[in-house]
Amino acid sequence: MKEMFKGRKVLVIGGTGTIGISLVREVLKYSPEVVRILSRDEYNQFVVSQMFNKTDNLRFLIGDVRDKERIRKAMEDIDIVFCLAAMKHVPACEYNPFEAVKTNIMGVQNVIEAAIETGVSRVVYTSSDKAISPTNTMGATKLVAERLMIAANYYKGNRDVAFASVRFGNVMGSRGSVIPLIKQQIREGRDVTITDRNMTRFMMSIQSAVNLTLDAARMAVGGEIFVLKMPVVKIGDFIEVFVEEYCKANNLQFDDSRIRIIGLRPGEKRYEELMTYEESKNAFELENMYVVLPEYGGGDYQQYSNRTMQRSYNSAFETVLSREEIKQLILKDKLIYEHKV
Repeated sequence: MKEMFKGRKVLVIGGTGTIGISLVREVLKYSPEVVRILSRDEYNQFVVSQMFNKTDNLRFLIGDVRDKERIRKAMEDIDIVFCLAAMKHVPACEYNPFEAVKTNIMGVQNVIEAAIETGVSRVVYTSSDKAISPTNTMGATKLVAERLMIAANYYKGNRDVAFASVRFGNVMGSRGSVIPLIKQQIREGRDVTITDRNMTRFMMSIQSAVNLTLDAARMAVGGEIFVLKMPVVKIGDFIEVFVEEYCKANNLQFDDSRIRIIGLRPGEKRYEELMTYEESKNAFELENMYVVLPEYGGGDYQQYSNRTMQRSYNSAFETVLSREEIKQLILKDKLIYEHKV
């Protein structure tokens, strides 16, 4: 990693979110010449700037991924781009579908075109398990964005730039995860809501998400989708164990009868996939991840040699963690404390 980032210029688009901040913190360890954070949230930029107030090689740029000219200017002289900006909230995307299109699809195309024009060396896009067999607008836009990233490797001309994607599961403790909501519900004396007790989800820590993204940047030839191997939980078990441990750690009282089932939200699935059966036919297995190669090839992928089994990587078919294993996962990642990035 140090060889990759030392003396390089890095742009993190959407870098004031939970994962973005952690990614920036990790990249700064490897002595880059500069890290630029671009986001449209000026308040979050102020908060993050206070976290890194003694960091001389960090720059903050106000801008929106929808504005191609702004993105192009932010990429001037940049070597590596991480694109984390997105509309991620399923109901918000359902009720405002074209806004999701403008950010998650048109915004990604702006990033691709700006990268080709400015000559960056690689772009890593953060996608979602909801992009697989999507049943909601957010997942559908993420799927199209993945395809745009793959296609960019075919029309980049003689530009020496690699475009790749990573697929995240549910990132525990991030701003968009269920954990901040549960904490708020408990603190305010409200019922804790569960959509479906038997719903299964892939879970990953913030650090795992960051490591996957950095590994993708290091390994990418162009066109790959990197998928981390991750544990699966039943949402009912996860929430019940989390509530118990959170209340115990913070001396709070909570009656289990206040856990209430509210049913699936519009566009929500009872399970998630990270890799389809069809994708597995062109996938390779590494120690801690799968690498899905583009169907039409086009790159020198000799570094990948161990083909994976042909199967769907689906939370419905994976062994779920026991309640004790969930407890250890929660304690290991310190999720019961108030999260401070």
